[in-house]
Amino acid sequence: MYVIGISGLSGSGKSSVSKAIAKRFPGKVSILEHDMYYRPKGQHAIKNYDHPDALETDLLIKHIYELKNGNSIERPIYDFKISDRLSETVTVKPHPILVVEGLLLFCIAELMPLCDIRIYVDVPLDVAVIRRLKRDHIERGRTVQSIISQYESTVRDAAISLVQPSRYVADLIIPHGSNNQVGLEVLYGKINDLLHNAAKPLIHELPKTVGNKDFDV
Repeated sequence: MYVIGISGLSGSGKSSVSKAIAKRFPGKVSILEHDMYYRPKGQHAIKNYDHPDALETDLLIKHIYELKNGNSIERPIYDFKISDRLSETVTVKPHPILVVEGLLLFCIAELMPLCDIRIYVDVPLDVAVIRRLKRDHIERGRTVQSIISQYESTVRDAAISLVQPSRYVADLIIPHGSNNQVGLEVLYGKINDLLHNAAKPLIHELPKTVGNKDFDV
């Protein structure tokens, strides 16, 4: 299994690129969304959703290793309307390509090296803000004022200090996301190469210690 990491600002179109990959290679792609791993309320009081501590990255890393070893996993479901993790899970089966997406994906020291290919979806900050505003208001039922307040208090700082600088560790930057057909075709070509030159499966061992709070960009 090869892991493709996709990062970018909130509202940049990471999910659209992930879906485009899955559509292009049906039956060969598994997807994990980092934002499904936000900590449940009982485990951690999240004050800043744009900081690595808000996410249960240890569990995501464990799931990546499980999938790489050919095992299905039970991926958590985070409900943004109630800001909590649900008791239900989604079964994710292993496939030759694993897409992992998240805005802080390349900002966590233990997670970034697991990505065989690192993709950054690049859009201007104002475009991402407008998309986020529409999404959170329409899909997640939040008030416009609450969205603006969160953006001013935490989102903007994280976007500028963490997410945008992480573009420099990417192997491929795709401006405008899934609307950039040339960029997608370059990525599809690389995925084709990986699928055609797949090696014999290896056993990937989970490190004995994961989850330190250090992160870098």
